[in-house]
Amino acid sequence: MASWQRNVFAVAVASFVGFTGFTLVMPFLPIYFQQLGVQDVGEVALWSGLSLGVTPAMTALLAPFWGRLSDRFGRKIMVERSLVSFIFLMGGMAYVTEAWHVFALRATQGLFAGYGALAITMAAESAPRERTAYAIGLVQSAQRLGPALGPIIGGLVAQMVGLRNAFLVTSGFYVAALILVFFTYDERLVHHLTKRGDGERVSFRNVLAFENFILLMVVVFGLQFVDRSFGPVLPLYVAQLGTPVERVPLVAGLLFSITAGAGAIGNQLCGWLLHRTGARTVIAGSAAVGAVGALLYVVAPHPAWLFLATPLFGLAMGTATTSTYTAASTVMPPRARGAGFGLLTTASLTGLALSPILSGILGATSIRAVFVLDLCALVTLALVVSRLMVMAPVEKTTSPSIEEL
Repeated sequence: MASWQRNVFAVAVASFVGFTGFTLVMPFLPIYFQQLGVQDVGEVALWSGLSLGVTPAMTALLAPFWGRLSDRFGRKIMVERSLVSFIFLMGGMAYVTEAWHVFALRATQGLFAGYGALAITMAAESAPRERTAYAIGLVQSAQRLGPALGPIIGGLVAQMVGLRNAFLVTSGFYVAALILVFFTYDERLVHHLTKRGDGERVSFRNVLAFENFILLMVVVFGLQFVDRSFGPVLPLYVAQLGTPVERVPLVAGLLFSITAGAGAIGNQLCGWLLHRTGARTVIAGSAAVGAVGALLYVVAPHPAWLFLATPLFGLAMGTATTSTYTAASTVMPPRARGAGFGLLTTASLTGLALSPILSGILGATSIRAVFVLDLCALVTLALVVSRLMVMAPVEKTTSPSIEEL
């Protein structure tokens, strides 16, 4: 295995472990609040919503700041800083006695989070230029599959050791991720990286002025908005289409897993597609394919249709997302990549925060309206990218060989 591949795999595995650990316990937070003495259903929902929302909100605000620091002091130390904080904060949640303690720890977590964006940056600049899409896709696959498996593992862990002790298990996951990064990622082997302090200092305004960058931020926001819109309404839609009540959790769970798996395949497919055509074509085409998947959701007369639409939708989302980040990486100089990926993370987390809210509001009147909105958003993205995106140097990349995989 080449040195750059070792770096990329180290970051990907650490991301998988970290993202899996994060989702071991978060889906069961409402139950934890009940164990802490919050009995009113409304209060449980309020504390759960606030606690789940505060971390991505804080991360969205601070991701560009941490990215900027990584441009100055190095990516590895910033990721290690984030992982160390998660070890103590997640472990601390095992010892809380009041609901507000959980909220406070989650808010603090948001102050130190952001290693997801830094992991993508580390992978992108570790790989040779022609392998950038492969490196980004591998890390994004890990970040997508981790949350898909986390709740399943978390349910088993909570059953075996109890929900409170499951937070300590989660802390252990972050210890493993920290060890992986510390011992296996060699920052000296990074490609295309200028010496710290070399070159003109790059401001956020400079980053936003890079070719296509603002457009790519909009695309990242739109893709995340669409991708996360399914969560609040999919189980309800499965039931509405005639699935027996007792089978709704199973069917909805399968659909969520298929979306994650297809998205991971799309993350890997991106490099092969970029080798044969341009980033503009791949992003616009993937958005159009995703729109077809959303259309199938809109017109579905039976739950079986969802099993046709979901792989198409997930594949399109994964391909479009990795293509967008790859295109962005090529217009950013090495000394600005931390700040640039931080801004992309802010756009992504903003979409993540707004999507469930608007989906819930729309779903209260018509669940199909949510998928109509997704359809319109994806068609708009496809048209905007095909018309406004300037052809970038990323257009020709080389996909990895079988031996490298």
